[in-house]
Amino acid sequence: MVRRGPALSPERVALIQWTARMGAVTEQALAIAQNVSESSARARLRAAARTGLLARSRPLTRQPALYTLTRAGMRSCGLRGLDPCRVSASGAAHLIACAIVAAALERGYPDHRVLGERELRRDERELGVPVASARMGVGSHGEPLLHRPDLVLWPEESVADLPVAVEVELTIKAPRRLMDICRAWARCRTVAGVLYVAPAEVGRALERAIARAHAHERIVVVGLDALPYCPSGTLGPAQERSSENTVPSSP
Repeated sequence: MVRRGPALSPERVALIQWTARMGAVTEQALAIAQNVSESSARARLRAAARTGLLARSRPLTRQPALYTLTRAGMRSCGLRGLDPCRVSASGAAHLIACAIVAAALERGYPDHRVLGERELRRDERELGVPVASARMGVGSHGEPLLHRPDLVLWPEESVADLPVAVEVELTIKAPRRLMDICRAWARCRTVAGVLYVAPAEVGRALERAIARAHAHERIVVVGLDALPYCPSGTLGPAQERSSENTVPSSP
């Protein structure tokens, strides 16, 4: 239950909205995004958790805690239509990495807006068309199957410029599956290109799939330490992701 108190400060509202958009955030990600120390970021997140706006969980030992919105936090942030974020041990590593990448992109490219996968899902559901997703075929009922990126880097000032899809890849997918995704991105005309962020061993598998799909002009692979403001070694050993991003589009 949220403790009654004074109205939320603009800084607290911004924190809650950022968490809602990203789905789950960490102390390190907030420190990067706001250019503050990790101890300051920790204090801000824990203060929001104490008032019942955020929930803190740590499903993986020796890994950062994740903060997600509670129902009260969702009501307070003024955002609607975003799917709730569920934290599990199988998906925690991916959520941690996505939060770091999102923060680094926001800080490094202030003239762009970073959308989370939940925002993209909401926008495509409301518009009824792919906004920054790749078509992967047709479902059993004739609906297009979409592969959504983890993040979207969108230019703020130019509506004519296409966004960049960002994939955070921690595990090596089956070669055929990976090649199919790369081919779908190579054909996708709703994005200017695709940025894969991956550890070295996963990056090598991605490069092979990109070569087979003839997608080098559309897809670039980098390590996390190649992004601005990102510490090296943040992407540790490969960990399993909780689910695929390929889903039927909303009717």
